[in-house]
Amino acid sequence: MPAPRLLDQVRECIRVKHYSLRTQDAYLHWIRRFILFNGKRHPREMGGTEVEAFLSHLATAGRVAPSTQNQALSALLFLYREVLKLELPWLDGVVRAKRSLHVPVVLTENEVRALLARLDGTKWLAASLLYSAGMRLLEGLRLRVKDVDFERREITVRDGKGAKDRRTMLSERLLEPLRTHLAKVRELHAQDLADGFGLEGVIRRHHLDEKIVQRAVSAAGRAAGISKPVSPHVLRHSFATHLLCAGYDIRTVQELLGHSDVTTTMIYTHVLNKGGRGVTSPLDRLQQ
Repeated sequence: MPAPRLLDQVRECIRVKHYSLRTQDAYLHWIRRFILFNGKRHPREMGGTEVEAFLSHLATAGRVAPSTQNQALSALLFLYREVLKLELPWLDGVVRAKRSLHVPVVLTENEVRALLARLDGTKWLAASLLYSAGMRLLEGLRLRVKDVDFERREITVRDGKGAKDRRTMLSERLLEPLRTHLAKVRELHAQDLADGFGLEGVIRRHHLDEKIVQRAVSAAGRAAGISKPVSPHVLRHSFATHLLCAGYDIRTVQELLGHSDVTTTMIYTHVLNKGGRGVTSPLDRLQQ
């Protein structure tokens, strides 16, 4: 029997380690790009020199973000260490991608209120969960019943591998809407089982697609007259910023967002700065 092709070996190794489907797709993408960049040579014939050249090319010619370059690096390290069982040398010669100076788009509390007022049903519930709990879109859409603790007012957010699961809050305002939604889901599930669809049918027929939520949130932003670009991820940015504005410490916000490094969370402190480095004018203080 012929040996499996390289990319098939990568897929199998990723599945054994229980990485997410998105991670699998990303790793395969970068490994293909690396191979094509080097004239379709097999990675066994290459090493640190070729990896450094490829990553530097992404930063200089491709002008990718640091996170994108790091993802490509992770993919190639996985390929060499986990699949080919080869160690790469220290990649000191890599030209690092420059970190963007852009701060994230953040809505004001009034803008969030206006946005949510123009959504209804499951789209309103999905957007409200993202804003109230600081979840990413797919984290909210993949939320399971067992991960919602109504008694403790708590949500467990799964990362797919169990290594970075985190807990965040469940808003009081969402208790009843969420209970009502779950009751409807159970009813639909029971009906599907009676009709012979089974669990797979429930997922296909009743799962809310991410693109539907993205379009709904964007349309609601336009309807609310918000001039900023609005997306589900902007709700996560707004969650973090509004907590910091309310006086919560950055370590707490870091844990709620699931950031492994507090420097990632620090971007929201830049959003808080206004005018002269966040200092309030003495005249404004007199008027407060």
